[in-house]
Amino acid sequence: MRDDDQQSIFMSWLGEHGAAVMKVARAYTLTSDECQDLAQEILLQAWRSLPNFEGKASPATWFYRVALHTAMNWQRKDKPRRTRQQPLLEVQVVAPEGVDSAEQIQHRETVEQLYKAIHQLPKADAALVLLYLDELSYREMAEVLGISEGNVGVKLNRAKKALSALMNGKPHDS
Repeated sequence: MRDDDQQSIFMSWLGEHGAAVMKVARAYTLTSDECQDLAQEILLQAWRSLPNFEGKASPATWFYRVALHTAMNWQRKDKPRRTRQQPLLEVQVVAPEGVDSAEQIQHRETVEQLYKAIHQLPKADAALVLLYLDELSYREMAEVLGISEGNVGVKLNRAKKALSALMNGKPHDS
């Protein structure tokens, strides 16, 4: 692939699927600085991997795969440093008009609790929940994760139960 072609394809796909990069980075990090670092790492890995794209999956699926695999590897490599770090969850919520501050605070706390719970899930379950929250179909989730649609349903059901337990303050059995 020529450099001009690669750059053109990359920029086009980034425009179409760049939001997925930020969603994945946000799901796998604790701070906005870490999120930016991971997003840059994902984009670098996507750029490096683009010449190997064979067209067997859609560009959206390929971008998600690169993002998830990069995030999982980054999380594994970065875990020793992060365990010494105090979590700082920066959740920005745009308040709908007419909502009072008590409802805004409750909504923000719920979102923060959800992210804390997602961070406690095994990385494969966290990836599945992220895809679910991004409203991908079971078929699309199966393509991204390389598992069957039936397995997506089973794993997603288990992940939802684990998230529910974590959101209710119960420990998660890995």
